[in-house]
Amino acid sequence: MIKLNQLPHLITLLSLMVVTIATGYSQEIPTDTSTYTLTLKQAMVSKAGKPVAAMTVNDGIPGPTLRFKEGGYAVIYVKNEMDEETSVHWHGILLPNFFDGVPYLTTPPIKPGETQKYEFPLKQAGTYWYHSHTMLQEQSGVYGSIVIEPKEETLSYDSELVIVLSDWTNQKPQNVLRNLKRGNEWYNIKKGTATPLNQVISRGGFGAQLNFWKQRMESADIADIYYNAFLNNGETTTEYPDFSPGEKVRVRFINGSASSQFWLTFGGKDPLLVSADGLDVVPIAHNKTFIAIAETYDFIVTIPQQGKLEIRATVQDGSGQTSTFLGKGDIISAPDVPRPDKIDMMMKMAKMDMKMGAPAMKFKPSEEDPKEMMDKWGMQMGDEMNMGEMDHSKMNSTDMGTDHSQMMDKKNRTDSTSKPSTKSMDHSNMNHNDPMDNSMQMNDKIEMGTSMDKTPGMDMFAEYNYDYLKSPEKTSFPTGRPVNEVLLNLTGNMWRYIWSMNGVPLSEADKIKIESGKVTRITLNNLTMMHHPMHLHGHFFRVINDKGEYSPLKHTVNVPPMQKITIEFEGTEEGDWFFHCHVLYHMMGGMARVFSYDTPRDPRLKGFPLKKLLHETDDLFNWGTAEVSSQMLGLNLMSSNIRNQLNLNLEYGYNQNFEAEVSYERYLYDYFRVFAGVNMENEIEKSLDEISTTAVIGIRFLTPYLFNLDVRMDSKLRPEFRISREIMVFPRTTIFANYEYQMDFGWTDTLPESGENSNYKGETTWSAGASYILSRNFSLMGLYDNRFGAGGGLTVRF
Repeated sequence: MIKLNQLPHLITLLSLMVVTIATGYSQEIPTDTSTYTLTLKQAMVSKAGKPVAAMTVNDGIPGPTLRFKEGGYAVIYVKNEMDEETSVHWHGILLPNFFDGVPYLTTPPIKPGETQKYEFPLKQAGTYWYHSHTMLQEQSGVYGSIVIEPKEETLSYDSELVIVLSDWTNQKPQNVLRNLKRGNEWYNIKKGTATPLNQVISRGGFGAQLNFWKQRMESADIADIYYNAFLNNGETTTEYPDFSPGEKVRVRFINGSASSQFWLTFGGKDPLLVSADGLDVVPIAHNKTFIAIAETYDFIVTIPQQGKLEIRATVQDGSGQTSTFLGKGDIISAPDVPRPDKIDMMMKMAKMDMKMGAPAMKFKPSEEDPKEMMDKWGMQMGDEMNMGEMDHSKMNSTDMGTDHSQMMDKKNRTDSTSKPSTKSMDHSNMNHNDPMDNSMQMNDKIEMGTSMDKTPGMDMFAEYNYDYLKSPEKTSFPTGRPVNEVLLNLTGNMWRYIWSMNGVPLSEADKIKIESGKVTRITLNNLTMMHHPMHLHGHFFRVINDKGEYSPLKHTVNVPPMQKITIEFEGTEEGDWFFHCHVLYHMMGGMARVFSYDTPRDPRLKGFPLKKLLHETDDLFNWGTAEVSSQMLGLNLMSSNIRNQLNLNLEYGYNQNFEAEVSYERYLYDYFRVFAGVNMENEIEKSLDEISTTAVIGIRFLTPYLFNLDVRMDSKLRPEFRISREIMVFPRTTIFANYEYQMDFGWTDTLPESGENSNYKGETTWSAGASYILSRNFSLMGLYDNRFGAGGGLTVRF
C-alpha cells in the first residue's frame, strides 16, 4: 500500500529509472562535478609593444587555470564568440574519443556563435593544458592550463604556482607560415642566427658549408621563427613576492608555445623534479632541464632565506628568454645557457658520416618503405650510436614479465581508456634542500654508448635525452604480449617548408592501424636538423630510456636531430587519434598521422568529413616580389601547395626589352618538378613591335649545391637551359646570378644566312647583382642585366 505522501518520491524514482534505461546510462551519476565555461573572443592585444589582432580565452592570454580533483567529473562549456570556427583539445587528458577536441577527426568544430559541451571523468592527476586544434589559433592565444589534484598527495610542499610558457609574434600566424613557405631568410637575420658566408669562412668552415650545400641545406637549423617576445603567464617577466623564505613551492611548468622550446634553469640550489607530463617520476635534483613544446614538468623549489629566486626559460636557439622571480630581495640569478654555435655545429656534422636531406614528399606516396629510407639517410654509424635506440634485450617490455596493468587504476577505467598511475614514493619527510641519497638520485650525466664520446660531433645533442626520468613503478608489459613494430622516419624540406613522416605529408597519408590487445612499438627516427616534439592524443606511452622496466610514461616526446627514440603503448582505446609534431608550423606543414583502431566513426561526426582536416596541411599559399629599379621593372607572383605551383614572371626594361611567362609546375618529389606554360618576349632587340608567344614545357630541379636548374623546349623546338643561384655573403647582404642559353637549330623556322653557322643560332641572357635586406618586406638592390643594362632600386616582398 502506497501512501499519498510517498507518491512524489515514487514518481521521481520511476522517472530516473526511465531516463537511465532510455539513455543506456549505467554509471553512477557524478557527484564530484566541476563545471567551467570558456569564452573565446577576438581582441586587440599588446604583448610586445604593439596592439595586434589575437584570440582570448575568458578575456585573457593565457586562459584561466582549470582545477579538478582526480576521480571527479569535468563539464566544460566552450563558447565561440569569434567570426571563425574553433576547437579545444585537452592535452594529455585520457578521455572518451569524441571529446578529444580535434575538429573533423574526433569532435565537430565549434562554429561561430555556438557553444560546445565537453564532459569526461577525471582518471588521472597532474599538470596538463588545453589549446585550440584549429589551424594556427594556438599561436594567437587559445591556450591555458589544467591542474588535477590527486586523491592522495604523496609529496611535501607548502604552495604551488602554474607557469605557462609561450611565444608571441606581432605577425599574423598565417603570414608567418607563408613567410616560411617562401624561404625568406628574414627570421634568421632578425634574431641573429643567420650564417653568412664571410663568417663561415673566417671560422674555417667553408668545407662544412660546401657539405651542407651539397645536401641542399643552407646551415644547421635550430628554430624557424623570429618572435617579438617570450612569455610566462602572458608576460615577459613575472614577480611573485608573496612567497616566504623557506617555503617549498611546487612550480608546474607547461610549454604552451607554438614553436619555441626552452632550457629551464634555476637560481640557488637545484630544484627537485617530481613530475613529467602530469605523472610522478622518482624525484631528482635537476637543473637545466629541456622542456619541449607541449611537455609539462613539475619542480619543487625552496624560497631562499635571503633574496628572490630567478627561474629562467631560455629559448633553444638563444634568441630570447623569459624569467619568473619568487620571493623578495636581491636577485639570485639562474645560470646562463650559452647560445648555440651554428657554425661549430656545421663543422662537427661535416666530420660525421651523415647523409642529410631525406625527401619530405615521395614520387609515389602510397609506397612507403621506411626501412629503406632509414638505411639510406641519417646516421651511418650503427644502431648503437643513436640515442634512444637501446638494447631491446634489456629494455623491451615483452621480455620483462611485469604486468603493465599494475600501472592502471582499473576501478576508474571506462570507455576502454587506460589510466596512468599517479602513485608516487612518499617523500614527505625528504629534505629537498639536501642532496638526495644514492638510492634516490639518478645520474644526471648523459650516457651515449661506449664509442659515442669518441665520435666527432656526437656531443652536440647529448643533452637531449630522458635518462634522468624514472617511473616510480614498473611500466613494462607482460611477457609474451604480441608487439606491432612501426618505424616512422621524421622528414622535412626547409626549402619549401613541407614536413612529413616516411616522406609522406598528412594530406597524402593513410591511417596507421593500431590493433587492440597488442603493444604498438614505434621507432621515431629523425632525419631532419630540427627537434620534433611528438604528441599522441588519448594515450600515454613508455619512452624507452636507460631505466629499462622503469622507463617513464609520457604523452609527448622530443626527438632530437638525426636521432632515434623508441616509444610503446598498449592498444586499449577505440576510434581514431591524432599523432603529430607539436611545433605548430611543422604540423600544419604535414608532420602528422591518424592512428586508428578501425572502429566505427561516431555518428555525431556526420557532416564533418575527415578530409577537411587532412587537407588543411595542403592549403595554397600566395606571395610575390616586385623590383623597381632605374633600368627595369620586375614582377614575380606565385601560388603553391604541396604538389602544385603557379608562377607569373614579368620583366620590362625601359629600353623596351620585355619578357613574361606564366607556368604551372607539378612537383614529383621534393626537388624535381615538371612544368608547362606560355612565354612572351620581344623578337627585335629594344623594340616592342614584334612580340613572340611560344608554349614551353620542361623540368625544374634544385640541384646539389642549391642551383636552380630549368631545362625546357618551346613550341619552336628551341632547347634552352637556365641556372641561377643566390648566396648570403655578409649579414643582410646576398649576391645572385642568373644565366640562360637558348639554342635554335632551325627545326621550325628557317634561320637567316649567316656564314658558317646558318643552321644554328644561340642566344645568351645573363644577370648578376647584390641585395641588402632592410626588413622582411624591403631590400635595396643593384643589378646588371645584359638586356636592360645596369641600375639599382628596391625589391618589395608581399
